[in-house]
Formats: sequence, structure tokens, C-alpha cells
Amino acid sequence: MSQSSPLLVFDLDGTLAETAGDLVATLNVILAREGLPPVALDDARKMVGAGARALVQRGFAAVGRTIDGPPLEKLFQDFLAYYEAHIADESYLYEGVVAALDRFEDAGWRFAVCTNKVESPSVRLLEALGVSSRFKAICGQDTFRVADKPIFKPDPRALLLTVDRAGGLPADTIMVGDSRTDIDTAKAAKIPVVAVDFGYTDVHVSELGPDRVIGHFDQLWDAVVELRGRT
Repeated sequence: MSQSSPLLVFDLDGTLAETAGDLVATLNVILAREGLPPVALDDARKMVGAGARALVQRGFAAVGRTIDGPPLEKLFQDFLAYYEAHIADESYLYEGVVAALDRFEDAGWRFAVCTNKVESPSVRLLEALGVSSRFKAICGQDTFRVADKPIFKPDPRALLLTVDRAGGLPADTIMVGDSRTDIDTAKAAKIPVVAVDFGYTDVHVSELGPDRVIGHFDQLWDAVVELRGRT
């Protein structure tokens, strides 16, 4: 493929894969270790999407506690250790993902992942789900650093650096995500964004101003064709 092959950059949790079951189960293990009550899956779905550290903080807030500083960092590491050991107990790719990747790949597209999940469990999850080799780059919240500070969404540099690592060009890239964070990141990077409406968000994605909204991966091809035609 040429350097300018078009690129689809996907968010991971709530976009490519339903992962809330394993993430919330891990959160509840951490809460139980601290003597705190569990958070219901339906209530916790909207907490997912900003990374494990934020999920721990939101889980504590949901049961009336705050946590920060070194105690948060310790529980964050505990979270990662447990989660990586249970990376795909319940997680699965959304219906239509593989067929969509096949169709776009046949048409000459490359793929990458830009997620606020830590890179290592992101790679392990996609390996467990059998699709890691499909992506030219799998980038997480700890992949990129500038002046020793991590660069992650909604900072547009996280998306632009992912595009570069995957060998793409911003002008030939489309983002696919499920949340305000994804949409804001893509807009700031001046990259068109398709939002799925089945992910993790506290408001319907149509209210957040994406370029297109889809309810199934079968609709992604037409959405991308429309966006490419528009530009």
C-alpha cells in the first residue's frame, strides 16, 4: 500500500468492542478490596471511556468517596493487573466489525486504534479478540509523551500521532468513536468523525455534533463514502 492509503482510526471501548462487563467487574473487585459496595453495570457504563484511572475515580465518586494522588495510583495499578488477567472474560467485538474491516481492507484502507485505554491491555484485548494484526498502530493513553507528559484524547495530538504511526495522512483519515471525547478529538484535529450510537456516553452521540452517526457496522461503509464524497 502507498503512504497515502486512506486510514480509519477507531476508538476501542464502546466502539470496536463491548468491554463494559470486564471493566466494571474489575472496578467492583477494586471497590470490594476497599470495603466499598459495587456499582451496577448499567450505572457504570457511562463511566467508561476516559481510561482506567478515571474509571476508578468515577467508581469511588459513585459510592460517595473521593480518591486521588498516590492512593489512586496504587489502585490504578491494581486495576490494570486484575483487568489484564481477565481481559476478555465477557468482552466481544460488536456485530459487523470483522465484515467491515474486510470490506475496507479490500478497498485499500489501513486501520489504527486511538484509545484512552493503556496501550498494553489494548493490544492484549485485540489479540484476545483475534484482530490485533489488522491494525497498523494501537495507541493508548500512555503511548505518546511530550515533555514527559502523556498525550491522550481529547488532545488532538493523540489522534494525529496515531495517524502518523500508522503511516497515514490526516487528510485521508476518518475517526470512528462513541463519545464526546472522540468527537471533540477528531474535530480539534480537523478529521471527520463517524459516531456509533451503541457505546458509552451519557447523552446520545447525535447531540455531540459528529459528521455521521451509525447504529451498526454495516452502515459504516456508506457513512465513509458520503464523507469522502463531501470532501
